[in-house]
Amino acid sequence: MIAKTLYGFEELLEKELRSLGASKTEIGVRNVSFEGDNGFMYKANLNLRTAIKIIKPIYEFRVRNEEDLYKQVYSLALEHYLSEDQSFAIDTTLATDLFSHSLYVSQKAKDAIVDKFRKKTGRRPSIDIKNPDVKFNLHIQRNHCTLSLDSSGSSLHHRGYRTATNIAPINEVLAAGILLLSGWDGRGHFLDPMCGSGTFLIEAAMIACNIPANINRKGFAFEKWKDFDSELYQKIVETSLNKVKDFHYTIKGYDKAPSAVRKAIDNAENANLSEYITVEQTSFFESKKDTEGPLHMVFNPPYGERLSIDMEEFYASIGDTLKQSYPGTKAWMISSNLDALKHVGLKTSRKIKLFNSQLESRLVCYDMYQGSKKRRD
Repeated sequence: MIAKTLYGFEELLEKELRSLGASKTEIGVRNVSFEGDNGFMYKANLNLRTAIKIIKPIYEFRVRNEEDLYKQVYSLALEHYLSEDQSFAIDTTLATDLFSHSLYVSQKAKDAIVDKFRKKTGRRPSIDIKNPDVKFNLHIQRNHCTLSLDSSGSSLHHRGYRTATNIAPINEVLAAGILLLSGWDGRGHFLDPMCGSGTFLIEAAMIACNIPANINRKGFAFEKWKDFDSELYQKIVETSLNKVKDFHYTIKGYDKAPSAVRKAIDNAENANLSEYITVEQTSFFESKKDTEGPLHMVFNPPYGERLSIDMEEFYASIGDTLKQSYPGTKAWMISSNLDALKHVGLKTSRKIKLFNSQLESRLVCYDMYQGSKKRRD
């Protein structure tokens, strides 16, 4: 199988897969291939924090042109995976000069499947782009074609808890990956000082309590497959939930906008995590550290992409607030405004290249020590 992920998360995803029990893991570009049975596929979809899709290759063949593609797909025994009473969709990705339009390739493959069923049974499966019973993934690299089953359905960043979002919400998989890259393990206090709709707070709580990442989802594509074993799946859900642990520190979020605070509180309730998460209407620039011991801070400040503010002044204020009010804090933030980051005025201890949607970004860390650097040395 292949687990797809975001740029920069490949090693995190491999580590997650191995800890779940995957064998023969191999890191690719934005993906990790691995081996496992159907039960492991269920477990991976339910538990992986940094995966956006789990796909299962079922056929590989070579193509030379569109006619060849039609013939090859027509010859496949897809009745093992799809019946004429079901609906299906095909998602195509291209890395080839043979074809220029992925939608056209999907259409050609769809025609082949429909024609084959009509000839064999006199009936044909229907097309459902939004919510198909079976979703195929067609990948063409040069002249090599792989047809896979999409076991996830909608992207795994759709966790199921976020019903309300802010102006620039962060993707849940991106948030989870950032938290794991930052070293967050639930062994201390956590703060997101610009929490928006609360994604970092919720993902941080799920990591701290070892709650399965996708426990709140409405469903997965594999639940509609012919060979779906509901009894096995329920057993995997129960086993995963039995590994949930308690959390003895605080997870707190600030936002100056009342609407954002309401959304974050609602989303935390949706995720059944209200007992662990506190959200306050507070400006970060007027706040100070209010917990004893080390503090783990992760946040996603405005980039100036959708919010009109003075970026230089804003980022300088971030640096001043961290320096003056947050001793004993490891502060991580992600920003695509690389020029504005220069105005924070603090030395970074880590700098990692990531992408927030299409925006090239940097995840940076500032170590705010307790007391002066001279005394510490």
